[in-house]
Amino acid sequence: MRILHLSDTHLDSAGGPDADGADGTAALRRLLADLEHVHDIDAVLVTGDVADDGSREAYARARELLVGFAHPRGARVFCTTGNHDDRAAFAEVLGTGHTQPEAHYRGPAGERAAASTVSGWRLITLDSLVPGKGYGRLGGDQLGWLRELLKTPAPLGTVLAFHHPPVALDVEVQRALGLQDASDLAEAIRGTDVQLILCGHFHLQIVARLEQATVWVTPGVVNRIDLTARPGTERAVRGPSASLVQMGTPYGPLIHTLHARDARMGETVYEADEDEMRKVIDRLGPTPVSSD
Repeated sequence: MRILHLSDTHLDSAGGPDADGADGTAALRRLLADLEHVHDIDAVLVTGDVADDGSREAYARARELLVGFAHPRGARVFCTTGNHDDRAAFAEVLGTGHTQPEAHYRGPAGERAAASTVSGWRLITLDSLVPGKGYGRLGGDQLGWLRELLKTPAPLGTVLAFHHPPVALDVEVQRALGLQDASDLAEAIRGTDVQLILCGHFHLQIVARLEQATVWVTPGVVNRIDLTARPGTERAVRGPSASLVQMGTPYGPLIHTLHARDARMGETVYEADEDEMRKVIDRLGPTPVSSD
């Protein structure tokens, strides 16, 4: 199975540049155009923040562009929610994020998870969105559904996909805004056939392990984070990127990044200082637990 893994397209209703000059629609078009010669794929997967504003227009445009790329290649399109997405609009346009899921979950807050078989591999998308926040959580009910599903192994193995990584670099904003119940996820997949976990959210590439599974975080389509910036700050730069994931090879999972050609590659989109990042963490991170 070969997956074209994208994340953080951040399309909006206007389809043009935002206040920082970032243009999700243009970045996605540029990336897909530069992937013209990538044909041998089974799935196109977007791990969240499909829309920047949660608008139905953004999801409709994303579907049009993604299906337009995938259909001639015989590939299927899969999407998950991210912290910028709106569950109701996502569901109205993209449904579960699968065209014909073999299993699906609908949570009490509208969480949606689904599973499909692709070339003998089970692809499960999960919903880590916490409305109004930047961090992610899967929750006990969704993880319970996942545990039941994983009791039956897939023919070749299982790939999980969701937005918020269960791992983080030594970067405060990543620790604050990543998946907050990663230990519960680890317990749920321990000893199962889950071989790979695909995420986005951090707008840069990271490879790690969670139990027996490889974790891969793909860089963003709309922009990527440059970790050469001063610690405690955040700098985003231009350059649409994606990943090509291959399962079932002797060395698998085999993953490499793909970068679109961009005459403005590496130019700063925005740079947030320490005070700005502290405000982001305070506003979008988990509420501190009182010691009283």
